[in-house]
Parts: sequence; structure tokens; C-alpha cells
Amino acid sequence: MNQAGFPLLSLLTFLPLAGVVVLLFQRGDDEAAARAARWTALWTSLVVFVLSLLLWLDFDKSQAGFQFVETLSWMPQLGVDYRMGVDGISVMFVLISTALTPIAILSAWNTPNRAREYMIAFLVMETTMIGLFSALDFVLFFVFFEAVLIPMFVMIGVWGGERRRYAAIKFFLFMFAGSMLMLLGLLAIWFHDGTTSIPAMLRMPLPPHMQFWLFLAFLAAFAVKIPIWPVHTWLIDAHREAPIAGSVLLAGVLANMGGYGFLRFSVPMLPIASQEFAPLMFALAVVAIIYTSIAALVQRDLLKFCAYSSVGHMAIAVVGIFTFSVQGIEGSLFRMLSHGFITAALFICVGVLMDRTRSQSMDGFGGLARNMPFYALLFMIFVMGTVGLPGTAAFIGEILVIVAALKVNFWVALLTGSTLILSAVYTLVMYRRVVFGTLERPELAALKDLGGREIAMLVPLVILTLWMGIYPASFSTFFDATATAMAQAHTVALAGTAQHLASSAGTVLAGGAN
Repeated sequence: MNQAGFPLLSLLTFLPLAGVVVLLFQRGDDEAAARAARWTALWTSLVVFVLSLLLWLDFDKSQAGFQFVETLSWMPQLGVDYRMGVDGISVMFVLISTALTPIAILSAWNTPNRAREYMIAFLVMETTMIGLFSALDFVLFFVFFEAVLIPMFVMIGVWGGERRRYAAIKFFLFMFAGSMLMLLGLLAIWFHDGTTSIPAMLRMPLPPHMQFWLFLAFLAAFAVKIPIWPVHTWLIDAHREAPIAGSVLLAGVLANMGGYGFLRFSVPMLPIASQEFAPLMFALAVVAIIYTSIAALVQRDLLKFCAYSSVGHMAIAVVGIFTFSVQGIEGSLFRMLSHGFITAALFICVGVLMDRTRSQSMDGFGGLARNMPFYALLFMIFVMGTVGLPGTAAFIGEILVIVAALKVNFWVALLTGSTLILSAVYTLVMYRRVVFGTLERPELAALKDLGGREIAMLVPLVILTLWMGIYPASFSTFFDATATAMAQAHTVALAGTAQHLASSAGTVLAGGAN
């Protein structure tokens, strides 16, 4: 299918909207209609996931360029085309988007009100996520980048907690402000290059003074999205008020959009500015790691604990990206991917307790291992994954990033490596408070262990956590060629002439797109 030009990416992107159309024609507010809406959304997302496996099976891992490329004339008078494609980096983000969507839908299965509208929001979200990671035209990319805000805003604002409106508005304003600055930067590149094609932009060097301002414009959007300290506060409120299903996608996919933006735009298109701003990015990331670790340690709210933990782990990915090395880029990808499903799993584990007790305070639990042993076991695997225990997914990414940082600066590596100790401290303290200890509350003795739906959500995430940790090559082979090409292009951009950049960097990064 890769060679035959089958429009697989377009099918993956817009098939969820077919499910939306079906849901729009469903009527009634009774339980039967709600059940039909849930099953329609679940089967639609499962079909999309199965189709996305064709990317895994048919992707040529030896090529660094874009594959599965689709091009159609869209707005010819403006030189804007509908262009889709994936490389070794974006293909993994598409796959994690399709994998987490049915899990998020299952986690929202017992939503008591407006089930049809809730399921529509999930399917629209899936379209925007896949479209963003597949877009090879910056206009199309920006459309999906902005559109992803709408379903998440609705999820938080309608199905969130008591302060959901505040959290939803704060989420939207942070995202929108950063996006507007990014739009100005993309327009500047359009006027300079005369094209909106991302592969073409990768072949055209930009003057150093222009790169400086463009980097700041992109930083405003991607730093908020990832998010990095000090623009992370929206995430804490969003996770605190969002429904668990919304947090699954927020942590699992939306946070990765910021890292993807740095890898797709900032590093390859703005190599000189990226090099100049690398010390700043290291400083922000290190502060985020230490600050959020302390904040997580003193938390008693499980949702806020997971939120602060998420910020610290994504900061490790930022360090890896700005080492501009193969190890660093691959480490950041491992860290982002593992963060996607491990942090999503932690939120689901918290959701299991909230469904049973209507409480999210650590102090309200203790001793759950006695009557919920299977839950305690799966929870422990995800805790070990968060810590970065050898044999789990996060370990590979953290070690690669630390090794890459050591080649850049000893102190950056040392402070980044502190996460191995800090995350172990705050995560194990949390686990002890919730799972071990004395069962002091009598009502906790009546809690049932995991049910079938909950097992169906968590077991696939356990498999991914152990699979990536034990056999990382099955993932790294997808982005080896692209990461190598990106590191080489960065070296050429700094050491060579504009002609060398155009011929070498453009060839290795955009060679697969026509």
C-alpha cells in the first residue's frame, strides 16, 4: 500500500468522522441510545486502530524520508496543497493516537450524561490527532493543531469537575496564544520560501536573524503544548478538572504534540537558532524536572500528582531533543512514547479508585493490596515504568537522553539524571500511601478488584510498557534512519554553506516526499 499510493493516511484521519455522522443520526437520551453511542464510537476507533497497523507492517524502516505521501490540489491560487505523509517520527505518534483512543473511550464508558456528545468529542479528537501528525502542509498542520483544542475544551468544560469552566478557559487561552505566534512564524516562512509544503521548507535554509524570531514564535506554541516550566500551570488545572478519559488523551497524545513540533519545525528548519537557544531549553527542562518532582512529592491529590509527574517526564524529552544527537533524539522519542501510555495508565488507575470511592486524595486510601491484588500488581508495573526501572519503556529513553546530555555538558546530564532518584522517591511514596499500609477505612475492605472493562484498558498498556523496555529495537528501527538524518542535517547546517544545507539536509529529511 505504501508503494501503490493507497490513501491510507486520509482514511485513518477521516474515518472517525464517519462514526460521528452515525452518532449524529442517533436519537434519544435513554440508556439504549447511550449504549449504542458507546459501542459505535468504540468499534469505529478499533477499526481505525486495526487499519493503522498497516503503517507498522508496510513502513520502510530503512528510509529517512516521508512515506505514504498523498498530494491533492487544495487552494492552487495560494499554492496550498492537501499533503499527507509520515516519516519514522510521525508514524509512531499516529500509532499511539489510534491505540489510546479506544482505551480512552472505554475509560469513559460509564459517563452518566450526554454519552452521544461525549463519544462524538472522542472521534473528532482522533481525527485531529492523526491529521496533525500526518500533515505535510503547514496550513493543513495549523488547521489540525487548532482544531484539536475544540474537543478537549468541550471535554473539560462539560464533563469535568467543579472548576471545569475555569480549567477549560485557561487551557484554551494558553493554547490559543501560543498558536497565534506560531501562525505568524509560519506565515513569515511562507513569504520567504514561497511554499506551504513542509518537505520543501526543509530544503530551504533561512537567514540566521530570521531564525531567531521564528524560534521564539514556535517556542511559544510548542513549549505550552509539551508543556515546559513556567508555562505548565494550565496542565495542572486541566488534569485536575478533566474527566479521566480526557486526561488519558491529554497526557498520552496532546503533550507529545509539543515535542513533535520541536522535531518537525524548530530543530530541522531553524538549526542555528536551535543551537543558540539550547542552553535556555536545557535550563527550563532542568528546572521543570526538579520543581515538578518537589511538587509531586508534597501532593495529596492523585490527579495533581500525575500532572506534575507528567511535566517532569516530558522535560527529559526536551533535553534529548536539544542535544541534536542521534541518541538524544531517539531518547526523547522513547521518553515521549513511553510517557504517552504509562502516564495514561496512571490516570486510568486513579480513575479506578475514583469510580469506587469518589475520592482522589492519597490520604483516603491505604492497604488496597489486600482486597485489590490484581489492581495493585498492574499499578506497580506502571509505577516502575514511571520510575524508569530497567525492563520498562521509560528506562530506555532516560538512559539515552542522559548519555546524549553527557556529551554536551556534564552538569546538564547530572541534573537531568537526578530524575532517576527524584521520580523514584515521589512515585514510591505515593504507591506506598495508596496500596500498602493498614486498611484503616472499613469501606475500603468492600472494594472489588478490577473488572473486565478495566482489565481490557490496562493489560494492553502493561504489554506496551514491558515490550518497549525488553525489546526496544522493535520501536527504534522505525525512527533510526530519521533521527540519524536529522542529526546529520543539523551538523551540516551549522558547519556548511547554504548550498550544502539545501542539498544535504533537504535530501535526507525530505527525500521521501515528492
